[in-house]
Amino acid sequence: METKAYFDYNATTPLSDAAKLAWLEAADTAWLNPSSPYRAAARVHARMENARESFAEAFAVEPQRVVFNSGATEGNNAVFAHWQQTLPKRSKVAVSPTEHPSVIESAKHFFKERVLWLALDEYGAVDIAALADVVLAGEVVAVSVMAANNETGILNPWQKIAEVCAKQQVAYHCDASQWIGKLPLDGLSNCDYVTGCAHKFGGPRGVGFLMLPQGAARFQSLHGGAQQGERRAGTEDVAGVLAMLAAFEAATCGQPEARDAFMRQLQSTIPEVQLVCKHGPRLWNTASVLMPEFASERWIRALEKRGFLVSAGSACSSGKEGPSHVLAAMGVDATVARRVLRMSSGSRATAEDWSLLADAIQLVYDELRSAAEGSTSRVITL
Repeated sequence: METKAYFDYNATTPLSDAAKLAWLEAADTAWLNPSSPYRAAARVHARMENARESFAEAFAVEPQRVVFNSGATEGNNAVFAHWQQTLPKRSKVAVSPTEHPSVIESAKHFFKERVLWLALDEYGAVDIAALADVVLAGEVVAVSVMAANNETGILNPWQKIAEVCAKQQVAYHCDASQWIGKLPLDGLSNCDYVTGCAHKFGGPRGVGFLMLPQGAARFQSLHGGAQQGERRAGTEDVAGVLAMLAAFEAATCGQPEARDAFMRQLQSTIPEVQLVCKHGPRLWNTASVLMPEFASERWIRALEKRGFLVSAGSACSSGKEGPSHVLAAMGVDATVARRVLRMSSGSRATAEDWSLLADAIQLVYDELRSAAEGSTSRVITL
C-alpha cells in the first residue's frame, strides 16, 4: 500500500528497508539454533550476542541487562509477574491510569486491589508532584509509568520519575515502546525496567526486548531451557533480533512542524476541531483530535475510502466496547471521546502528506454533513 497515506504509525510501522534486508540475510545464514553444540551454531549465537551488545551500548547499560522477547506485551507482563513473585507480600504498586492495556491488565491481574492509580496533571501526563508524595510516603514499592502515550502522544516526565524512585529505592518500570525510535534515549538507563517493541520503529512483529536492573534477582519470564542466562526460555528468534537491530539503527527522530501545520490547516477549515492536550509536551508524530460531529468509526471508514488510514486510539483496545480508558482517565466525557481521531506518522512524512490528510478530512466532513442533512430531510418529508 502507499505508506504516505498511512497515519497509524503508533499502532504499527511498515518494515523498514534495513530491517527487511537484515531479516532476509539472517533467514538464510543465521537460521541454526544458537544453543546447538556445533561451531556453526556458535557463530549464530555470537551474532545474537553482538546485537545484544549493540542495544546495550545504545542504552548505555551492561549487555546482561538486555533480554530479547516477543515484544512489549510480553515484557510488561513479565515485569509485573516478577514483582508479584519477588516483592514483599501485600506490597502496593503505583501505575498510571493511561498505560497500555498490557500494563493495566497485568497490574490488575498480579496485584488486584493493591494497585494505586496515579493522578494526572492538566495535560494528561502523570503529576510528578503527586507521584513524589506517594513514593516519599512509602506507600508503594514499585512504579510503572510509560514514556509516551500511544493514544494522545503525551510525554510523561519519566526522567524525573526515575530520579524520584531511585532516591527512595523504589523499582521503576518504563514502557518506552512509543519513545524508542522517535526521541533520544538519554536517561533510559536510569530506569530499572524498560520495555521496547520492534514493530513500533520499523522492525518485525513478534520481537522486542526488556531491559532489567543490573543483577535482577530471580528474574525468569518463561520457564524451560536455559537461554539468555535462564531469564527467558525458548529458542531465540535470531533473524528477528537482527532485523530489530537494523530497524533501530536506521530509525530517525522527526520534527513536529508538519504535524503542527496540519492542525493549523485543519482548524482553518473546521474551526470546531480541537487538539487533545494542546499545551502538553507530545510526540512529534501524533495528533489526537476531537472532531465536532460524528463517531470516529464513521470518520475512519470514510477516510479509508479516500486512501487515508487513521485510528481512534490503541489498536490493542479496538475490540473492546466503550470509550478509550486513556481519555476517560483524563476526564474526557464518554460521548465526546467517541469523536476522537488519532493520526500518527512516520519520520518520512512530509508537510504535503499531512496537508493532503487535512484536505481529505475537510472533504469527508462535508460529505458526512450532507448525508446527515439529507437523512433529516427525508424523515421530515415522510
